[in-house]
Amino acid sequence: MIEVRWHGRGGQGAVTSVELLALTAIGEGKYAQGFPSFGPERRGAPVAAFNRIDDHHIKIRSQIYNPDVVVVLDESLIGMVNVADGLKPEGVLIVNTAKTAKEIAEITKFKGKIATVDGSSIAWKELGVPITNTTMLGALIKCTNAVALESVKGPLDHRFGRVANKNLAAMKRAYDEVKFN
Repeated sequence: MIEVRWHGRGGQGAVTSVELLALTAIGEGKYAQGFPSFGPERRGAPVAAFNRIDDHHIKIRSQIYNPDVVVVLDESLIGMVNVADGLKPEGVLIVNTAKTAKEIAEITKFKGKIATVDGSSIAWKELGVPITNTTMLGALIKCTNAVALESVKGPLDHRFGRVANKNLAAMKRAYDEVKFN
């Protein structure tokens, strides 16, 4: 089983990413869960969301405390929220940033695998808005192979309709541009 925790701000699409990943996994014949955890429900407030994906039925129904992967949609959350809290030492921290993995390691003190991608720039160029959810989904897929990149097209089409292709382009760019330490 792979367990993922997403960190973002209200309105950035973390919950949408969780839903897209879960639907994609289910479409591939896997079992999946996707659920949010809200504090004060307002735009801009920190939000956490979670995924579980497995080849077998998932019986766990709790929040994820020791994820295999953490995805950070908004770099400004680092320091405000301990994004690496509970992240397994062999796990991967994926951050939307223009900084290097080494710089993120120094800030977070996480000693495991770190992946970075400038998801905000990609989103501006491909979507015309700074919403990085589908961009970071591409980075997650590259880092984990949890689902196949081409399998996301159906859920993207269903969720985004006529702008699905722009989201697919952003996702593919992040998949190609993610860097590892």
